Amino acid sequence: MRIVVCIKQVPVMSAMQFDPESKTLKREGVPTEVSAFDLRAVSKAVELARESNGQVVVMTMGPPQARAALEECLALGADRGVHLSDRAFAGADTLATARALAAAIRREPFDVVMCGLYSIDAETGQVGPEVAELLGIAQITAVRTLSIDTATNSVQAERETEEGIDTVAAKLPVLITAAEDLAPERFASRAERDSAKQKPIITVTADEFNVEPSQLGQRGSPTWVAGLETIATNRRGHVVGGDSIEQTLDQLVAALLEQGLFGVWKTAVREAPARRVAPATRTGPKDVWVVAERLGTAVRSVTFELLSHGAELATRLGSAIDAVMIGSDTSAATGALAHYGAQRIYLADDPRLAAYDTDHYATILADAIRAHQPGIVLIPSTTFGRDLAPRVAARLGLGLTGDCIDLDLDAEGRLVQYKPAFGGSVVAPVLSKTRPEMATVRPGVLASRNPDASRSAPIVALAVPDFGSPRVRVVEHQPAEAAATALDDAEIVVGVGKGLGGGDGLETIKPLLAVLNAKLCTTRDVTDNGWLPKSLQVGLTGRAIAPQLYFAIGIRGAMEHMVGVRRAGIVVAVNKNPKAPIFKNADYGIVGDYAQVVPLLVERLERARANR
Repeated sequence: MRIVVCIKQVPVMSAMQFDPESKTLKREGVPTEVSAFDLRAVSKAVELARESNGQVVVMTMGPPQARAALEECLALGADRGVHLSDRAFAGADTLATARALAAAIRREPFDVVMCGLYSIDAETGQVGPEVAELLGIAQITAVRTLSIDTATNSVQAERETEEGIDTVAAKLPVLITAAEDLAPERFASRAERDSAKQKPIITVTADEFNVEPSQLGQRGSPTWVAGLETIATNRRGHVVGGDSIEQTLDQLVAALLEQGLFGVWKTAVREAPARRVAPATRTGPKDVWVVAERLGTAVRSVTFELLSHGAELATRLGSAIDAVMIGSDTSAATGALAHYGAQRIYLADDPRLAAYDTDHYATILADAIRAHQPGIVLIPSTTFGRDLAPRVAARLGLGLTGDCIDLDLDAEGRLVQYKPAFGGSVVAPVLSKTRPEMATVRPGVLASRNPDASRSAPIVALAVPDFGSPRVRVVEHQPAEAAATALDDAEIVVGVGKGLGGGDGLETIKPLLAVLNAKLCTTRDVTDNGWLPKSLQVGLTGRAIAPQLYFAIGIRGAMEHMVGVRRAGIVVAVNKNPKAPIFKNADYGIVGDYAQVVPLLVERLERARANR
């Protein structure tokens, strides 16, 4: 059993600083580390290799100093390292990186390739699926448990999706991307570090690959970053104050009632930054495609958001906005797509497509793109989209920008794709050299237009090939909690953070949820501690939501979380630390202990609701 683990050396996020004048990140003196998800992949690989008397080869691409990352992984138990180091690799985006890694992996006999779910600096999650496509092997992404049966030459894994937990099986070889739960975080001892110095690391250069130089590094990158921008905060930042906590809460409730609580809201859910102005001149294909996603039988809200925003782009380009639907029993879904603006619907409807399969969906979408030549392809940045889009992009040799929070057109009609990076502290406008331009977009960050039931759209049938047996087979499915899927459309959401002090604090929150008829969400700190499931996590590494009213209880207010609620109409914060960043990112703030504040707030909300 031989496992190849691809890792990345990244800067320590807390040490990064953004210079607003030069619009650059200050990297001088910033320490580096192995990306956290990659470390979990290494730890699990070492565990599996030891069970089968196998070997772990750890691989990275980077400048000479990246060798330190390999040494760290060797200290954790990997057997040898491969360092792709050459100026020809410099400036590579995800696809150019995947090409180099795939070429290096082909030189190594392997059974399993492992990567982190994504790197903590760029958060793309694209390299793993792109490597799998280039190697021609199956992929299983967002894996939380993994076992290998050497007798049957197969793996069994649990993967996380918005619809729940899938237990899947696949024959080797296979590529795995590691979620947080795959292995515990571990740090090497001094003895392990000393022992690792005796383990081999080989350096590989570009001229050792059978890859055209034009396909590597900056030359071979179909996307590039046009600059960096800060993410602006435009909340009121008003900390409510009174002579007593009771008086303070009376002021807060009065302000919320004035804004429309328990009635008609006066404050609209916030739009993405307003950049959509003049028509754009563009040569070549112009039509905008939105790849639809369903949860169960219902079209997911993010699809309607992309159709609405895509329609704005299409109008400026003088082109059409179309939807692509892949699945089974889609008649109700296609009607909804037309109601939200789709002018054509490219449809692959077949009972064999009832359950999502990466290979099948990627083949249909890639074939459709080749046949119909759209100018822009937009896909939800969900478990579905993050798994599918990189595979299609690698197959077609296209640039892909993942996890966008806004889209615009420049004067030349190029799609400007705004992507948060470095923990959400900055946003990077990204452009593509290839057509169609592809992007995945986070749910909840774009506004959706109102549906028009009088609209209809012609159906264009897409061919469904005879796929044969799937390479990745679903053995068991555990549905997600209804509370998680309800967050997409929730009017009021209460978020809880580590300030609750423990899972017992949730009992104090339940009456607030009841009086507001609100849904519950949380932060990464809480899910890491196991107080709530990861399906309720909101933020950079979770989902994005757009409620009319968001209560942040015991939440510090780090940008990693706040980027997930940037479109909320009103944000109210409760925190006992008056210096917590949340108060700058909220419209109304209450300084106090939630255990005292929330019960008093519930009393006033109950009276207000009764009076209304």
